Amino acid sequence: MCWSATADLWAGLGIGAVGLASIASVRRAGDVPLAALPLLMGAHQVVEAAVWRSGGGAGPATLAWAVIALPLLPVWVPAGVLTAARPADRRRLSVPLAAGLATAAVLAHHLAARPVTAEIRGHTLGYVVDLPHAALLLVGYLLATVGALLLARDRILRLLGLLTGVGAVVCALLWSAEFVSTWCALAAVASLVLLAWVRSRA
Repeated sequence: MCWSATADLWAGLGIGAVGLASIASVRRAGDVPLAALPLLMGAHQVVEAAVWRSGGGAGPATLAWAVIALPLLPVWVPAGVLTAARPADRRRLSVPLAAGLATAAVLAHHLAARPVTAEIRGHTLGYVVDLPHAALLLVGYLLATVGALLLARDRILRLLGLLTGVGAVVCALLWSAEFVSTWCALAAVASLVLLAWVRSRA
């Protein structure tokens, strides 16, 4: 998610600190899952620092990275948006959660059945997972994560959905060109927006 082990480690610690500040600012129990999301993203960065230092491969750090990125996030994000929403909005928000649960189930099955490996490619890490119907899984993943945020009534969460959608396209293009990995910058921006959202709810 970052361009080196050192960058991943420091980004992870910084994003995790934002997560702690978010949780400390929570005033509504339903906001806790989204407030805690920066902690999860920070941990993800630290795990990837371990992947860099191990030289890639198929070790425990690579598997931990894949579990957070693939089956966990498409459930965590829409569930967090739903629990933070007003009861009247929850039926609409159950659609991205259902997409996330279905997508996560398929991804978890394939992670359990097939190895995931990482390889260093210049200033990026490439993760190799043998996933059938990858395009369909990507649609389900984006509907669960970006879609849930865009469907939220809260304007800050909708802004976060727009930022993550556009940011993901830019980061993916840079990453696929093996130029530099900038996902950590997107995670940092998303974490700051979430902190602003939590404080706006106080």
